[in-house]
Amino acid sequence: MKAYRYIVVVFILSLGTAVLSPAKAQFNTDRISAIGRNALYFEDYVLAIQYFNQVIHLKPYLADPYFYRAIAKIQLEDYQGALRDCNAAIERNPFSPGCYYTRGYIYRQLNQWEAAEADYTEALHFSPENRTYMLLRADTRAQLKRYDEALDDVNQILRREPQTASVWSEKGHICILKKDTLAALEAFEQAAKYDKINPAVWSALGVTNLMLGHEDEAYVQLTQAINLGSKWAGDYINRGVIHYRRHNYRGALADYDQAVKIAPREADCYYNRGLMRQEVGDYNHALEDLNKAISLAPERTELRYQRGLVAMQLRQWNAVVTDMDSLIARYPYFLPAYYMAAQAKTQLGNTKAAYRYHQTAHDLEERKDEIQAQQAAQPNTEMLLADAQPQKKDHRKEFSAATAQNQTDIPEEDDQKYDSRTRGAVQKRYQDVVNEPNVVLSYYSQDLSLRRTNYYHPMVEDLNRSGALPAAMRLTSQDLTLTAEMVEFHFAEITRLSQQIDELSGFPMSDERMITLLFARAMEFAIVQDYNSAIDDCTRALVLNNNSVHSTSYEILLTFSRANWRYRMLEYQRAMGTQETTTNMDFDIMLRDYDQVILKQPDFVFAIYNKANILCAQREFKQAIGYYTRAIAIDNEFAEAYFNRGLTYVFIGENEKGLADLSKAGELGIYQAYNLLSRFK
Repeated sequence: MKAYRYIVVVFILSLGTAVLSPAKAQFNTDRISAIGRNALYFEDYVLAIQYFNQVIHLKPYLADPYFYRAIAKIQLEDYQGALRDCNAAIERNPFSPGCYYTRGYIYRQLNQWEAAEADYTEALHFSPENRTYMLLRADTRAQLKRYDEALDDVNQILRREPQTASVWSEKGHICILKKDTLAALEAFEQAAKYDKINPAVWSALGVTNLMLGHEDEAYVQLTQAINLGSKWAGDYINRGVIHYRRHNYRGALADYDQAVKIAPREADCYYNRGLMRQEVGDYNHALEDLNKAISLAPERTELRYQRGLVAMQLRQWNAVVTDMDSLIARYPYFLPAYYMAAQAKTQLGNTKAAYRYHQTAHDLEERKDEIQAQQAAQPNTEMLLADAQPQKKDHRKEFSAATAQNQTDIPEEDDQKYDSRTRGAVQKRYQDVVNEPNVVLSYYSQDLSLRRTNYYHPMVEDLNRSGALPAAMRLTSQDLTLTAEMVEFHFAEITRLSQQIDELSGFPMSDERMITLLFARAMEFAIVQDYNSAIDDCTRALVLNNNSVHSTSYEILLTFSRANWRYRMLEYQRAMGTQETTTNMDFDIMLRDYDQVILKQPDFVFAIYNKANILCAQREFKQAIGYYTRAIAIDNEFAEAYFNRGLTYVFIGENEKGLADLSKAGELGIYQAYNLLSRFK
């Protein structure tokens, strides 16, 4: 309730009035909703929910705030809360395909597949050409074992987009579930035809050929997946199976060692390695691997058969009996378990128990035809095959806020299983080809300890030393996402500063104090992503600053911040589709602010760098390169400037210069540059 109260206060103060007329209320809810969507776009989900709470409180009959709040709750994994909001949104507006898509995703998370399929069908009723909706319905139908209907959906997409590799891959996965391996092979071959550099495609081809017994083809394809940078343990497991079958135990061991390194919590890695070690007579290490596999997957009773075989070699007869009894309880018609238990009992001197196991096995042998007719379950005692690695962007599992809002999907990085994103073969970790963002003034920043860019400037240090602002400022290119406690704190700060500004208004000789208060409140507005209000306060402070005794440093930092916030606002508007094209005038306003900063403080390298980013956004690449070069001349360890200049060089076809700059950026701590280097080479 405290955070809610602060929102109400900020809402009223930001409008400069305590009484809302009906017309003004309309304007205000639109503005708060826009700020909430802004926070959603920048992944500040807690903050976004609070904004949409306020809109719902004022206008509970609107559908959009419930819908956007549902999206935020999904990102926080509050699926029940998101479901309630989706239901409320659909009650108010039953014609939005995004609402049905979103609710369908929630039903999938709750394993309510029939309800999910119905919602995807409804979404397609309103948006019949949407590929993501169709793919999700196909996968949902496959989960319901309605494979022919699922294939109908996929084939419908392929008739429109016959060269889309990911859709061919989806068809292959459905064919695998349908147990139509030949059709799956044809689908994956088509996927490889249109996407030759995707390791997931080669992985799927390799697994499918291995299932068909085409070991030579499978070996080549799994090796291709690994050579393309696969970090999927299953590719090493499956290639290890081929090595094992060919009696290349050294190669198998190397692949299983790599699989264990990549996926140390995956039972199949240890199980297969245990079987290979058993084959070469390394029984003690085989037992260690099989013990580990069973500890990771104790419910998989069939793993105990191989451990029982190893225990027999080590003459651990009680362990053999224990494992075989577990196996018999799960698979009562599996004859080898009875014979192994009988042998172990004989070695222990218990001939009566051994006779009972033998007699049971004999009785089952007599009923062999009857048991086969019953199709009784039997354990798999061979080497285990792993699944193919998933696509980087798996439409069957992931939720896309962009798709829910009818925007273009934004590709996401392939998240690897490292505790730190800077460990391992980082050049194999997918990196989107996008510039490093602008440097801004903020109270918060993420840890960029690897980077050697100097984010210090005496002007900012002097401001911090003066204690004029509530907290120390810092220059950063990486903001932090706010927690609930941080959101509440900054709303309280806006309330406090607004009260002080109101009290000071109208008093003579108050310009200097007012400038400081306006600057401080502008910073708070920017942190909660109300950029319109931040820009308004900034402009008001600059007007007052003309006659201020400390005009130079304040003017520079205010002007720099205003340009940054204007760009953030335009970036959001373009992403949301509320402003499809940014006009030259929009860019000119920002460039004019940066030029003022550069004129008054020529060594303020961050304004030069940010201006280069704006020029890139305008596609003025030659000019942008000039400004990046100027920034590097001031700070020859400016990692972000090297990175962005490198991408710009590559974009205009000057690859040699671009690769040199990306190499330098990697050296200076932007590890993502190495992935781009390997791809552009």
